[in-house]
Amino acid sequence: MRNAKVDPADDLTGSKQVDDVADPVRESMRILPDVFALPLTFLTGRPHLGQRPARITATRHLVNAFVSLLTGLAVTAATLHVGGWCLLLLPLGWAVTLHGMRNLRMMIFHQCAHSNMWGRKRLDAAVGRLVAALLMVQQFDRYQLEHVSEHHALHHMTVRDPTVQAILLTLELRPGMTRRQMWRKVLYKLVSPSFHLRFSLARIRSYFDLASASERVMATVGLVVVAALTTQWQAWTFVLIGWVLPLTVFFQMSNTLRLCVKHVFPAPGHTDRRGPEYFGGLTNAIFLGEAAPRPGQPWPAAFYAWTRWSCRMAFVHFPARYLVLTGDTVCHDYHHRHPKSPDWPNYIFAREQDRLAGHRAWPNYQHVWGMLPAVNLVFDSLCRADPDEYNVARLREVSRRELFTAFED
Repeated sequence: MRNAKVDPADDLTGSKQVDDVADPVRESMRILPDVFALPLTFLTGRPHLGQRPARITATRHLVNAFVSLLTGLAVTAATLHVGGWCLLLLPLGWAVTLHGMRNLRMMIFHQCAHSNMWGRKRLDAAVGRLVAALLMVQQFDRYQLEHVSEHHALHHMTVRDPTVQAILLTLELRPGMTRRQMWRKVLYKLVSPSFHLRFSLARIRSYFDLASASERVMATVGLVVVAALTTQWQAWTFVLIGWVLPLTVFFQMSNTLRLCVKHVFPAPGHTDRRGPEYFGGLTNAIFLGEAAPRPGQPWPAAFYAWTRWSCRMAFVHFPARYLVLTGDTVCHDYHHRHPKSPDWPNYIFAREQDRLAGHRAWPNYQHVWGMLPAVNLVFDSLCRADPDEYNVARLREVSRRELFTAFED
């Protein structure tokens, strides 16, 4: 095996930290008034020590996702109708629409695939199929089979795992690449028209090729009806800008970035590939935020520190949370330990309660603060991964997936 080089980390280095009783980053924010406590918890993904849990239901998550989706579309429609300076609000409409789409995909569709949305198999499957058709993602039954049998099983983070296939095939990342090379590859794909075109076509194919006859008919009829109404109302500008653009380019950008922080690769030579200790080390929480300024500084220094902290929370960490690490993705480690947990809607507090209760035969929870450090952590693990184990040629032996059909998040 050749030696892999890891680029210097600068100030973006992220390393997994074992959860202590109190996290110093989150606890530092308690200097703010209590009214900010719950918003900061939902933003960061981490409650402060002793915080009272907030209760949310699965239905509430579903409603919130659709409300966000419709609100974003309404903002975009109003912006296009008024025109002029109001067009500057288009990014707001796109962001709110994308947030709703990603929550439908990352939470609703995902939990339905585990038959864990409401714990009612037929209802969960019906909602999952509806979301798949609405967002034009992989056909629900195929996704459910692959996700549960390959991603949540002994094949987790092997070449049979759809997540690994997406990283190797779609993103074209390889063991032995430096962190800088991986970043360049991913950033290029984020802005590449050909990447997004092929990605979009692959999504359509992944739905229609495997859909049942009734699903194909219903989806086709739905598209024809929408096209007819759009033509009748002369609303093609709104549909293309307000719906198609967020559903394709922005959705796929979020998908790609999310994939880059999902799981770390196992270290080479790791012979024991079974048990909680091994699987627990492949997933960590990703908390969004940074320590609040320390108290007691002179007012000029305090003003600068709080201004900088507020701007970074609002313009760095909040977009990462709202547009990429949506829903329960910040606590994805809890899901892999308890994929059938009925308390999944309260993922932040469910993870915290499990951590404080001793995490029941699993190793200590681990986390990373910040999205960029989380990406670096994954890239570095792939850099050091066994090139023979993660050889793209081996994918042909275990999977029929081809380039750009291997997308997953």
